[in-house]
Amino acid sequence: MRFLLVCLGGALGSGLRYGIGLLAARFWGLSFPWGTLLVNLTGCLLISMVFALAATTAEQSALISPELRLFLATGVMGGLTTYSAFNHEVLTLLQGSAFPRALGYVALTFVGCLVMGLLGGALGRAALAR
Repeated sequence: MRFLLVCLGGALGSGLRYGIGLLAARFWGLSFPWGTLLVNLTGCLLISMVFALAATTAEQSALISPELRLFLATGVMGGLTTYSAFNHEVLTLLQGSAFPRALGYVALTFVGCLVMGLLGGALGRAALAR
């Protein structure tokens, strides 16, 4: 059952990643990998929220079950986020001598994902405090 939850979540996340990539290309073009940046930032936010909501403390039980955490974090977020695509795109930019664009993409992804992860954890903890 757990394996099926991960597979179903992964299929959903992969479909979302594909759709977001198409929309980003349509709205912002293909000169910068906006779709991958968007799913990585969103994925960092959401996975941190999921883990915060799944946490159990001495004072409070988790708001989501271990099964839902598995479906969302391992499945959906695993299918949604695209670090391997990020790596390929950075290398492609570097091979095309687009050094400033590659550096900007790396910096935005790194800093943005850290910030979104912190925000997701804070939002998850705030939801638990209610």
